[in-house]
Amino acid sequence: MEFQDTMPLDGPGAQPLARHTAPMPLQPLAPAAAPAATAAAPLEQVLSIRFTGSGSEYFRIWIVNLLLMLVTLGFYYPFAKARRLRYFHANTVIGEHALGFHGDPMKMLRGYLLMLVFGICYGGAGYFSPMAAAVAALLLAALWPALWRASLRFRLANTSWRGLRLRFTGGTAEAYRALLPLLLPGAVFVALSASQRGAQPDKLSQPAMLAAGITLLVSGLTLMLLWPLGLAWIKRYQHSHYRFAGETSALSARTSAFYGVWLVMILISLLPLGLMIVLVVVGSFGMIASGGKAIWPLVLMGLGMAGFYLSLFFISQPYFTAKIQNLVWSATRSTHLRFDSQLRFRPLGWLTFKNFLLMLLTLGLYRPFAAIHTARLRLEAVQLFTHGDIGQWSAAGAGRFDDAAGDAAGDLLGIDIGL
Repeated sequence: MEFQDTMPLDGPGAQPLARHTAPMPLQPLAPAAAPAATAAAPLEQVLSIRFTGSGSEYFRIWIVNLLLMLVTLGFYYPFAKARRLRYFHANTVIGEHALGFHGDPMKMLRGYLLMLVFGICYGGAGYFSPMAAAVAALLLAALWPALWRASLRFRLANTSWRGLRLRFTGGTAEAYRALLPLLLPGAVFVALSASQRGAQPDKLSQPAMLAAGITLLVSGLTLMLLWPLGLAWIKRYQHSHYRFAGETSALSARTSAFYGVWLVMILISLLPLGLMIVLVVVGSFGMIASGGKAIWPLVLMGLGMAGFYLSLFFISQPYFTAKIQNLVWSATRSTHLRFDSQLRFRPLGWLTFKNFLLMLLTLGLYRPFAAIHTARLRLEAVQLFTHGDIGQWSAAGAGRFDDAAGDAAGDLLGIDIGL
């Protein structure tokens, strides 16, 4: 409906005109007002993520979990994991509402025992024959995508926000497709490694050993080259099937972006790798020149390898973690929700170094404090943007999407791989 503002020419508020005076010129009409909006555009709200956990609080949970796992020979692990997840979820506050974890430790125990059986079968198969080791590796690779999907369904079905359960809607066939770039070369690599451990070198011919070595090298290089592609497919499968109150997420990140992060990480690692190679070569010549009697060549080679490992741990890994988190979460969105992550590499690298140093000085007792600080840094780098009133559409979807079927499906085996 349109309105116009005009001057009153007659009426209660108008002044009477004199009879013999010249007619007053008419005043021009005021410009028309802009038409009112028929419906207000939905406003975008920013929900910050806060982590309120305390190192001293989590230390008490962690030390009790550790002692009970030692007493029960590891069988308390599912209960310890449920306590840990419940604490971290309850202290992750999105907007004004914390997450909740509702996993049943007894159901998680069933999944833990199932995974334990798989691990024992795979580990023990290599001691019987190379063929048994290869078959066990291929069987585990064939079952892994289904187990991974079950783990995702369990974790999301037992996570809630604003009193409403989340869900994971990815299918089994999609899980197999997502893991395919890493599954095939990985299965070949693991099977060959297991068969080489079980085989006796003196009973293998030189051509057979050479062929096995070349196949192992090629499968390893293929796995390394396909790693960014596999990671992109894995993240696309995960972040395209999260569901909350009728909102289903989608990931718009391109595969080339994953290769870009991977390539920069490789370039960052080249300098410490080259330094390690130089130190190892110089140390080797020193060992030969001294007839193996000098100590400094061993120290030099040890420093080179330790420096390369520490550079991976403190530089390459934090860089990759920060960039992948920003890439994935900033490209995750649904119709009314979107995320933005601004995790910085330098604070994460410094925190990783500080955590490592303090855990080393405290013989591992600083580990729960390190977990709290790392979770706070990574979580509070993420923001959630919502379009419209999230309270209204989440409440409207509660009766339709928080059904018991999704929860029951997630609790079927209680598998929680944690990927």
